[in-house]
Amino acid sequence: MNRFVAGGVAGLLMAAGGLFWWQGQAESQRESARPPVSAAVLADEGLPEGDENAFGAAPPMPPEARAEDREAQRFNRYDRNRDAIITRTEMLGSRTKDFKKLDTDGNNLLSFEEWAVKTADRFAGADGNGDGRLTRAEFATTAPKPEPKPRCRC
Repeated sequence: MNRFVAGGVAGLLMAAGGLFWWQGQAESQRESARPPVSAAVLADEGLPEGDENAFGAAPPMPPEARAEDREAQRFNRYDRNRDAIITRTEMLGSRTKDFKKLDTDGNNLLSFEEWAVKTADRFAGADGNGDGRLTRAEFATTAPKPEPKPRCRC
């Protein structure tokens, strides 16, 4: 009986030793896979010679969104009730805020005068010298302002 116990313990010790040896081999292969860095390269980079952490692998970049993924996101923005169909009401509903800005009398009808007032105000704001004509520089001020990109909350 003692022979079986001694044999089992010896087998476990050999298996543990084999695992440590195998792990050591894998670590030495990782170190040998790194390309050697010359002192001239380190001097050019301003890094201390012998610094093993000076050259590490770049962090992985997130994959680019595929075009069909972007298109699916755009579709989902319009599809409010998530039935995989965009109705006319859902399509026009995305423009409600812009419409209400132009509809000054609030009757849910956009008359030509209401639209023209907004356009005339925009023209008057861009016409810096008040001569009733826009130069290229004045017209450039009417370009829509780019929306700032949201900051990363990492």
